[in-house]
Amino acid sequence: MTAFYSTRGSGPAGLEAVLQTGTAPDGGLFVPERLAAFERGALAESGTPAELAQRMLAPYFEGSFLAAALPEICADAFAYPLPLADLSPASNGARLQLLELFHGPTAAFKDYGARFLSACLERILAEEPASSQPLTILVATSGDTGAAVASAFSGRDKIRVVVLFPKGRISPRQEHHLGCWDGNVQALAVHGAFDDCQRLVKQAFADSRLRKRVRLGSANSINLGRLLPQSAYHAWAAIKAGEGSHFVVPTGNMGNGVACLWAREMGAGIGRILLTTNANRTIGDYLSSGEYRGRESIGTLANAMDVGDPSNMERLRHHFDGDVERIRAAVSAASVDDERIRRRIRREHEDSGAVLCPHTAAGVDACRDWLADAGAPDGDWVIAATAHPAKFETVVEPLIGTTVAPPPQLEELLSRRSSHEEIPAELAALTPFLG
Repeated sequence: MTAFYSTRGSGPAGLEAVLQTGTAPDGGLFVPERLAAFERGALAESGTPAELAQRMLAPYFEGSFLAAALPEICADAFAYPLPLADLSPASNGARLQLLELFHGPTAAFKDYGARFLSACLERILAEEPASSQPLTILVATSGDTGAAVASAFSGRDKIRVVVLFPKGRISPRQEHHLGCWDGNVQALAVHGAFDDCQRLVKQAFADSRLRKRVRLGSANSINLGRLLPQSAYHAWAAIKAGEGSHFVVPTGNMGNGVACLWAREMGAGIGRILLTTNANRTIGDYLSSGEYRGRESIGTLANAMDVGDPSNMERLRHHFDGDVERIRAAVSAASVDDERIRRRIRREHEDSGAVLCPHTAAGVDACRDWLADAGAPDGDWVIAATAHPAKFETVVEPLIGTTVAPPPQLEELLSRRSSHEEIPAELAALTPFLG
């Protein structure tokens, strides 16, 4: 049976408790006692992403009643395509491919992990007495997380969802997608930045009187149930792209970056990992200086990455015992500002007709910039395409001079009525919505 421990030392905890609470009692983040390790090539025996996820995650489910349901859970979470699409080759001739992670119900990579977690939690709660207190999922979003969580948990029994987003700092379509759910989902626009939303979540979890009254859980990437399945799609892309392919991961709260690292640690044939941020340079500055300094976030075109104090840096540093030299040997980081994002969106569309969302454009630009340097590693590259560009039409369409048609799943969401409440960035304003 796999045990889970906090990055700050407390534990052990069982899988069901880890999935329900999200954060550890001491304020840290849960991690497995050890990562599963697979023989080279063993993961490639899987025929579908769902089969691969089942194989990779089975060790973490040993001893849990959820183990019997893992095939069904993975089939639900990975019911959408994970294609690789070619971009024009890099200046050094390297092949560049986009891992399209936007074919789920809200057209963002977070659909996979959110659906996995919701399927697990619904089964856990179904085992409890009918009189048990419902679980309130409290989530902060810088753009795409909230819609993915709302979609995944909408209509689930014994679960309520409260989504916090920074007012005026996400795209109009993102905002619509957050507020178009009925019943058990409540969207709240916070007067502040994403960091304020994340701070409110942490304050709520740390408030012992509130926790006695309300049963809280999280579906941000602080929840291990989001990170583990995300490692599976990186492994799937590594199988399809070929052994030793390097990966570029646009990242904000560092969940997707840690998931890619864990996939490599578990045996996926991933080469170098390049973490890409926007003008929020916290990750890159840490690798450069060796000193971690969280800060206020900066608003950018790639708003889902507008994070100044990434929560999952705690997991990254814990994995390497805080040794920054080991971290530098494992991952690299690059920062791409808004002007470079604009240029890259235009350039890729002119060169090959590719249409990129701002976050994916940051990853492509960082990759091409690195490959123009003679010191870049040899080999092919996979760049995580994190969201469909139609979610950012007000940014993308003026740059490429044409409209971007929303995929059918977004069209359906846009046809719904959408509403939300507004609150100041104060815990006292949030608590009435928590039940």
